[in-house]
Amino acid sequence: MKTALITGITGQDGAYLSKYLLEKKYKVVGITRNLQSGNLNGLSFLGVENDVELVEANVFDLSNIIRLLEKFKPDEFYNLAAQSSVGLSFEQPIGTLEYNIISVANILEAIRIVDKKIKIYQSSSSEMYGNVAQSKLPIDEDFIIHPASPYAISKAAAHWTCVNYREAYNLFISSGILFNHESVLRRQNFVTKKIISSAIKIKNKKLNSLKVGNTSIQRDWGYAPEYIKVMWKMLNVPKPNDYIICTGEAHTLQEFIEKVFTKLGLDPEKFVKFDKALYRPVELEVIYGNPKRAKTELDWKYSLSFDELIDKLIEDEIKFQEWWMSKTNK
Repeated sequence: MKTALITGITGQDGAYLSKYLLEKKYKVVGITRNLQSGNLNGLSFLGVENDVELVEANVFDLSNIIRLLEKFKPDEFYNLAAQSSVGLSFEQPIGTLEYNIISVANILEAIRIVDKKIKIYQSSSSEMYGNVAQSKLPIDEDFIIHPASPYAISKAAAHWTCVNYREAYNLFISSGILFNHESVLRRQNFVTKKIISSAIKIKNKKLNSLKVGNTSIQRDWGYAPEYIKVMWKMLNVPKPNDYIICTGEAHTLQEFIEKVFTKLGLDPEKFVKFDKALYRPVELEVIYGNPKRAKTELDWKYSLSFDELIDKLIEDEIKFQEWWMSKTNK
């Protein structure tokens, strides 16, 4: 039986990856900062909370990570932990930079010291590329990195740290440069989760309106449960590499809103309000990628249409809200 260590196991990607690896008969060990305050709702909703082993660890403490590696002897290490909100990174730039860079360096150094055969997956981000002229899109792995937020700066630094450790120490490190990937397990401060959960509450007469910022932005949105499968693929090919994971097409936030509300039988013009206070200091207007390398080297292809994505997100959110009501009413 293979063993996988996962940081960020209580987040969206960590929960779905745990379920996927358990289905592949892995032993899954999740690293969390605080066992007492950790939010296990995602793992619980997916029905795997009792099937993973959770351990408390401080990724800022190199010796702490070394002890974990020596104890569990993992075959694979998935580093999904990060301060992942672009908006919050403008409010907390120093904390974002510290957490997203130092934690990665400590993990790589610990693995270099303990066992260089451990395969490492690092979650990178499409935000690293910043504002790209629409004429130059789509983005591929050879694009110049030009971050436009503290979050993007931190992910770019972590990304290059991984490249350096791979080249200098011959570690098996693959980075997934994931474009926006959504699910019911997104936190409420992510716009897609906010839109869908709010629209359902409006339909059920539990909310009067939804406030949004800039709806002209265009993003490459995919379905998170599909994206985590390629994380595993990256560590199960002969050579490590960096891969852009995306759908290859962009849609406006306005289109996303209109489709969600229309599918729920609601008029978006009646219920959606615009609030300039929700605009970011620096916003990426249009971004989408080219997943050709992942298709070629990993035999991976994203299969959902934009409409199918929204149908799944709505269906999952309804199930989640029903699950949450039954959980809290016990």
